[in-house]
Amino acid sequence: MILPWHQTLWKRLAAAGERGHHALLLAGPPGGGKRQFAEAVAAARLCDQPDSEGYACGQCEACTWRVAGTHPDLFRLVPEADEAGEDAGDSDKESAKSRQIKVEQIRQLQDALTRKGHRDDRRVVLVDPAEAMNAVTANGLLKLLEEPPTGVLFLLITRAPDRLLPTIRSRAQRWDFPAPEAAHAAGWLAERGIKDAAVWLGFAGGMPVAAEELSSGPLAACRARFVKDITTLPQRDPVELAGGWDTWLRSKDAQAAGFDMPRLADWLLRWYADLAAAACDAPLRYFADAESALRGLVRGWSAEEALGCYNDGLNLRRVAAHPLNARLLLEDTLLRYCRRLATGRTA
Repeated sequence: MILPWHQTLWKRLAAAGERGHHALLLAGPPGGGKRQFAEAVAAARLCDQPDSEGYACGQCEACTWRVAGTHPDLFRLVPEADEAGEDAGDSDKESAKSRQIKVEQIRQLQDALTRKGHRDDRRVVLVDPAEAMNAVTANGLLKLLEEPPTGVLFLLITRAPDRLLPTIRSRAQRWDFPAPEAAHAAGWLAERGIKDAAVWLGFAGGMPVAAEELSSGPLAACRARFVKDITTLPQRDPVELAGGWDTWLRSKDAQAAGFDMPRLADWLLRWYADLAAAACDAPLRYFADAESALRGLVRGWSAEEALGCYNDGLNLRRVAAHPLNARLLLEDTLLRYCRRLATGRTA
């Protein structure tokens, strides 16, 4: 079943039925349920006897195969890292490759689609995330979108539609998935037993699926440590903390939780955003549970210094995926942060 805030989108899609577009581009911030929606669409398309509202029955042979992950007419194009649940290799280069959808996967798909479907012409290709394709891979998919095989539905999931080729965007019908209303999302989280739903929803940028994953998984402990560590500055030695974070990022627990340098950079940017909000006496968004610490840090700060911190966070996020030296990058980041705190207070 789909999420409650997607009911209107589902009704529109179900009304179009088989007459709908052959390619759908599901676009929106991560954590809003785009993947669940795509899975429901794929299930309904392949189901032998969908119900009156267009949902898959969950009982027919096709549904049984799909649930077991063995449906021969459902093709998934995902990075190797997502398939395996871990990086394909240990080196940075191998890790980068493992997070891409490779051109070999497109060629295998092209070959498979030249043959008839196992049951009939109804087949589904799910590409997630679509922005994981490089130019060569994207052009291979474009050929299929330009001359789609009969009965094939392409579902492209993306958090960054602007990173896709314009020609791909023009050949797919775009469906936007914005964040649901805060009250609706908080109520859904509360129904699922999530404590401090408003805090987690704020930290996830208003995206309830991401909030649930963060609050109930190993990342919750990572966030707790992050807040505990960052609030010790500037009293704590930033170089010592950078060393601790470098060791933390390379630990098995952090890797198993999916806590890496890009995620740490993103959390630092959220911290800086709340610092800027606190300096401007505005409501906090991401770290409402650390409001007293944040407002204490920026007491007497100028908006210029607060925004300078935020710009530092943006620069960090640009290079976080492939740092030349993670330890030095963390040291530089935390030293800059402490320097701005000191300069702001002096001013």
